[in-house]
Amino acid sequence: MTQAFSSDVAAVQYLQEKYATLKSAIGKIVVGQSDVVEQLVMAILCNGHSLLVGVPGLAKTLLVKTLADAMDLSFKRIQFTPDLMPGDITGSEILDENRHFKFIKGPVFANIILADEINRTPPKTQAALLEAMQERTVTVAGVEYPLPQPFFVLATQNPIEQEGTYPLPEAQLDRFMFLIKVDYPSFEEELQIVKQTTGNAVAAIEKVLSGEEIIYFQSLIRKVPVPDNVLSYAVKLAQSTRPGMNGNEAATKYLAWGAGPRASQNLVLAAKCHAVLHGKFSPDIEDVKVVAAAVLRHRIVLNYKAATDNITIEKFIEQISA
Repeated sequence: MTQAFSSDVAAVQYLQEKYATLKSAIGKIVVGQSDVVEQLVMAILCNGHSLLVGVPGLAKTLLVKTLADAMDLSFKRIQFTPDLMPGDITGSEILDENRHFKFIKGPVFANIILADEINRTPPKTQAALLEAMQERTVTVAGVEYPLPQPFFVLATQNPIEQEGTYPLPEAQLDRFMFLIKVDYPSFEEELQIVKQTTGNAVAAIEKVLSGEEIIYFQSLIRKVPVPDNVLSYAVKLAQSTRPGMNGNEAATKYLAWGAGPRASQNLVLAAKCHAVLHGKFSPDIEDVKVVAAAVLRHRIVLNYKAATDNITIEKFIEQISA
């Protein structure tokens, strides 16, 4: 059960302690990737979904599974393939022994869903997951089934092999709060990984948070006050990605499409959470800058001029947030 706190300040301090414990627990299983862990935790505390992009073998699946275990949440992994059907995710109706239709729940009925290589399945199946992500419900034969709460989709994409894939539509990309880049480990981290995974020792994962506590902290994050100047900065940052708007010379020159209002909302929510996890009771502009790349990189589309001038999405975001 969620313990009673004397004040929101006490609850924030408790969350900070839990976050430190959570990072330590995950670090016993997953070596490095501290920024990835932080962004995943922030997305969960903000009740958002995340898209992880990285080459194979970087422990994306292990990280998500470890995170689910540490938060004591149910976990299901769905391997997306070209022949995957919507019913394979949501579930389907069958005739039982009494010849009555009975709904058998699919793997989407879990707290954390790892949608592995989500861009390898056709749009029809992607649309079924989209409803679950946005509405937190599944509709089968006209009946709505609520998904367990809390509910998160953590999807992965392989940035190397794109042949035979179905790129996610912008409407679905926009449903992901963060696009998290998973990079190669450093030499020291890879050395530790090899030592840790080529022996017999098996580390046990500690249960740090519960689903009930996560729901409580999601509400707590939303109560964090935000100064007007930080709100204005977040909105201006999102608007500066929209080509054709007054004064957006860089966006007009290099972008085909910019971020919508959902980006502004996620910038503020993520800044609140980043501030709380790092010992502050209200975010500042630096908190918005820290989360800007993860929030914006999948919501803007570069044009041909950006390619000729060697402008990447990261360079563009760094330029407008300076």
